[in-house]
Amino acid sequence: MKRISGLLFLLFLFACENNGTNRNPYLQEINFRFDANLNLPLYSPLTNTGSAVLVTADGVGTQGIFIINAGFNQFRAFEASCPNHAPNNCSTMTLNGQVATCSCEDYEYSLFTGQMLNRPDDGNRYYDMLEYRTSYGGNSVTVTN
Repeated sequence: MKRISGLLFLLFLFACENNGTNRNPYLQEINFRFDANLNLPLYSPLTNTGSAVLVTADGVGTQGIFIINAGFNQFRAFEASCPNHAPNNCSTMTLNGQVATCSCEDYEYSLFTGQMLNRPDDGNRYYDMLEYRTSYGGNSVTVTN
């Protein structure tokens, strides 16, 4: 019985494949918590589906965060620093409706999915936006990492 248990354990151990993560090497994981009160004028656009805001408060993300109302009381939040190079003077993306644009290379990202919209077809590895956790309640959106 011990032999069978040992074999099952080894089989389970080797069956678990660990390819590692697709961790973005350019962006650090910053721990923070931010509450966006939708009653405040700065965040009131988030009461409309498809509307997004850029938050650049100190200590929130690496270079700020984008929050978008994805509909049905669902919100998504993404890092405002371009995910395809180290943070620098041009890597804070700008908000263009529902698209974030990096002024360094004019890379564009969907704020609904975080995916790069104009990915070059050059065989290089490109990263999508770094997403943060969100929760909604009491007319406030909480973003954490």
